[in-house]
Amino acid sequence: MNIFLHELKAYRKSTMIWTVSLAALIVFFLSMFPGLTQDADQFKKLLENYPEAVRKALGVSLDSITSLLGFYSYGFTYVILCGSIQAMNLGTSILSKEVREKTADFLLTKPVTRKQIVTAKLLAVIISLVITNVIYMAIAVITASVVSEKSFDMNTFLLISLTAFLVEMMFVALGILISAAASKIKSVLPISIGTVFGFYILNMLGSVIGEKAICYLTPFKYYETSYIIKHSSYQVSFVFIEIVLIIAAIAASYVIYSKKDIHAV
Repeated sequence: MNIFLHELKAYRKSTMIWTVSLAALIVFFLSMFPGLTQDADQFKKLLENYPEAVRKALGVSLDSITSLLGFYSYGFTYVILCGSIQAMNLGTSILSKEVREKTADFLLTKPVTRKQIVTAKLLAVIISLVITNVIYMAIAVITASVVSEKSFDMNTFLLISLTAFLVEMMFVALGILISAAASKIKSVLPISIGTVFGFYILNMLGSVIGEKAICYLTPFKYYETSYIIKHSSYQVSFVFIEIVLIIAAIAASYVIYSKKDIHAV
């Protein structure tokens, strides 16, 4: 419990910064919606001038962009991208920071097992992400209600918003696996940004060429907002795949870290 509280306190500042940043980002995007609805036809004509490949890469749908859910989905793309960097950053630093800050040998002398250490750190990361997403969703709902003159499907809006946390959990699992497997990570930020943007570029490539196989290779494709808006639900197959991948990655992290040779300072 002491490790959990210590980690939660250590993530407090970064959690606050990320929460404020994500909330400010979506407030900025949604604040432009009233102006868009006044010139909806002109805005559509402007987007039509862009090549179809560009619109697909950016996640812009001409059929729904002038609706609140459609416009929110477009802005949400950048929210989920930033949130994934936060999650990857937290996941990668879970175990690597002990080696980097030369506190691993001190921590391992405590009367706790390595599995208990991983569990406490992982729970602290999950709680930090939950706090970020709950506050973000609350602000997003309030902002959407203020800027939209017409009613919208709140259930669909919340389903879209929740996908941020679901995608983030996949990056947390990947991050902790890297953290457990790597002998030493000097800086987590290059790894976090590189990994997230790599998957995001793969997502854009899949949207452009329409290759369905790519959908299984990047977390950003698991929860298509166009599908959620149309069906007000997730694709069950991708939810199942995510659960399997997260369990496999975290289980592997426990095994690797339990057997890992950690050098004393």
